[in-house]
Formats: sequence, C-alpha cells, structure tokens
Amino acid sequence: MRIGELAVTVGVTTRTVRHYHHLGLLPEPERRPNGYRDYTLRHAVVLARIRRLTELGLGLTEVRDVLADDAGRDLTEVLEELDADLARQEAAIRERRDRLRALLDREGDLPAEGPVSPELAALLTGMAHGPESPMAARDREVLALIDTVASPESRQRLMAALGSAFETPAAVARAHKVYALLDALADADLDDADDPRVDEAARALADCLPDSLLPETDLAPGLDDSFLRALYADVAPAQAEAIRRAMRMFTERGR
Repeated sequence: MRIGELAVTVGVTTRTVRHYHHLGLLPEPERRPNGYRDYTLRHAVVLARIRRLTELGLGLTEVRDVLADDAGRDLTEVLEELDADLARQEAAIRERRDRLRALLDREGDLPAEGPVSPELAALLTGMAHGPESPMAARDREVLALIDTVASPESRQRLMAALGSAFETPAAVARAHKVYALLDALADADLDDADDPRVDEAARALADCLPDSLLPETDLAPGLDDSFLRALYADVAPAQAEAIRRAMRMFTERGR
C-alpha cells in the first residue's frame, strides 16, 4: 500500500501518518527502488490501534507507552488512569454547571460584579438597597476580589459574618450611613488632623463591623499588608485615615 491508500484504509490523513512517523509511533518502511514506501498490513494494524487509543482520549505520549514493548505499563493500567481523569473532568464540569445554574436561577438579579459565588451574590443584593455610593461600589469590587482568591471555607465564613451588616433594614441603613460619611471625606483636607468627620466616619465604620469578624484570620492568601497599602492608596487620604482608625478601634474591641 502507498501512504495515501493506508490513510484511506484506516480513516486518517496522510499528514497524520507522517506525524506519527515523526513521533516514532508508527514504523516508517524503507523506500523501494521506485522511490515509494510500501506499507504492509502490519502498518495498518498499528495505525488503526493508534486511532482507537486517541479516540478514547489518550495523549500521544500515553499511546507510545501502550505501543512500546518495554514500557512496563499495560493497556488496562493506562485506561484506568484515563477513566479516573475523565471522572475528575466530569466532576469539575458538573460543579461549574451547578454554579452557572445558581446564577441563572436568580432571574435577572445578577450583581454587576458577577459572576460571583452565591454567598457574595446574596450579600451584594443586600448592599444594593440604598443610595448609590462610590465607597459602596469600591467595597463591592474588593469583595469580588476576595471572593475570587479566598478558599471556599474562608469565603463562607466572611460572607456569613458580613451578611449580618445587611440582614435588617436598620442594619442596611446604618451601613449606608457609614458609606455616606466616607464619601463625604473624598475631598477632605487631611492636613487638618482635627477634622471631626474623620473620627466620626471611623467610629461609625468600627461600630458597623460585626463581632463575628474578630476571630477571622487568613481570609484570603495574598491579602496581607501589601493589599491594605493598595487599598489605602486607592481612596482619598482622609478616607484611608478613617479606615485605618476604624481598624484600630475594631481590633482593640476584640482584646
């Protein structure tokens, strides 16, 4: 058989046959005096086996292991590994579809920061009931960041703790009052250390934070001092000072 006849017989392309030659998967016959290569039934048998193995999902390196006489791995072992890998992929796809379904089931109530976890979606829904606030919008972005990088356990604990800050109309009103106080500091002059609005915003923020946050540590890998510095740099100086004071008050409350 010529290479084209071999390819048609097995149902592959001549380019595929040459690629398998290049990788050493399929022996390449010597050229005959007329310059053509003469493929035998053995070549067709091996090529057909390669096709069956690749259609099962084996990579070409795994196919080489199966075909090699001294590979030390039999076909059963390779197929069991493939089956386990496919099972992991199925579980991952199922989990992704469950998350998508949870988002779609919200029927148009998706947060602008989405897609996010169901826990954060519920929290953002509570935060949305109130006047528009630049500081609240920044908070939502930061929470979406934490939602992405935190472990599932840490994310659940954090969202449950923060949820109490928005679980009642009174709590929502209190939270939005804090946002209003912080928004008012956007153009404040931090050189005036006695500006009472900074301390007022700090105390309101510290009082708004639920006690359930006090034991939380390592909520998200990487959100350390460098993250806090980036956060402070992203807001006006007076706002950053109010947040720093609030964090100190909050920490002292837990001692």
